[in-house]
Amino acid sequence: MNAHQKELIKATIPILRSSGEDLTNYFYARMFTHHPELRNMFNMGNQANGRQKSALANAVLAYAENIDNPEVLIGVLKGIGTKHRSLNIQPDQYKIVGTHLIASIGEVVGDAATPEILDAWRTAFYQLAQIMIDIEKGLYAENAAKLGSWSGWRKFIIKKIVEESAEIKSFYLYPEDGNEITDFHSGQFVSVQVFVEELGLLQPRQYSLSSAFNPEYYRISVKKETGIGSNPSGLVSNTLHGKSEGDVISLSAPAGIFHLEKDSENPLVLISGGVGFTPMLSMLETNLNSLQNKKTVWIHGCRNESVHAFKNQIDALKNEAKWLETFTFYDTVESHHDTDKIIQGRVDLNKCKDAVLLYQAKYYICGPEMFIKAQYDSLIGLNVKQENIFYEEFGPQLISLN
Repeated sequence: MNAHQKELIKATIPILRSSGEDLTNYFYARMFTHHPELRNMFNMGNQANGRQKSALANAVLAYAENIDNPEVLIGVLKGIGTKHRSLNIQPDQYKIVGTHLIASIGEVVGDAATPEILDAWRTAFYQLAQIMIDIEKGLYAENAAKLGSWSGWRKFIIKKIVEESAEIKSFYLYPEDGNEITDFHSGQFVSVQVFVEELGLLQPRQYSLSSAFNPEYYRISVKKETGIGSNPSGLVSNTLHGKSEGDVISLSAPAGIFHLEKDSENPLVLISGGVGFTPMLSMLETNLNSLQNKKTVWIHGCRNESVHAFKNQIDALKNEAKWLETFTFYDTVESHHDTDKIIQGRVDLNKCKDAVLLYQAKYYICGPEMFIKAQYDSLIGLNVKQENIFYEEFGPQLISLN
């Protein structure tokens, strides 16, 4: 795009800052009206709770603010691209999005959206779309080259279900066709697709793989979320919790940029909140199965013991593995607990900073948005370098800290 078009894009930044979510809310309603089949591809829970429109508004604003040098957004775009690959997003679908986004700008902004401005945004969008298409083309090719991998959706049988806590179940998923499954990096996720009767739609969700790679099955550990009824936020997790052994669901091949660095010998500090423990468990098991057994410190926070999944397994491992140290924070602590092992309150890294500050450690954070921000800020306050901190936000990406 030319310099004049870039200036026109920059001129719309104040509108995007003040009315970006109004625009994206209108856009999604418009697109779903014209293409109701896309409701099977989008997370309707994030549509209902507003996270998806916020994420898109932030993305559009960031693109406008960096229109002179969009390459600075490549890291964020790769994160979006890996999720798109897991959902089997195709280039033609960008045309649908572009058509309705540009039309929405015209209809929401009104007379201020002159034909010249709309043409500039059309050019800008398709420039961004091509960047995304190129990123995803590479991700599809990388996935296709892996042994045992597949494109799109593949059916898996739930052969075993294990209750891990009062609200979390693990699902052991075996390929229905009996063929090989592909390896993954510890910390990555799979997209799961199930039919949700309450919506009359297929719905995808991303769940971190919660074990080290096993060539026979994948394991996910799912928290049963609240929010059923008019708010569909918890409908997929409730649908999964209603499944029985022998039922079949669909999976995409493992994906994700949040994972252990291959062959790294750095110590690990894992920091998780609630069900954010799942990718950390995969990392821990992978370290256990490796020859390195890197020094690992795991800090975990949850409401209380009843919702603390895999607690007994972690305690048993800690008693055997000299390389593992754990700190557990409970909002509510029972009186019989050994307070040397359990800390009451929210996760506070300052209460275990001597253990956390390991030389050349890599830090991995996973949990809700505010949890990630708090732990990231704590690490920066403890003089941990940004480049050594990695985080995974469940749901649409709303934060950008590195």
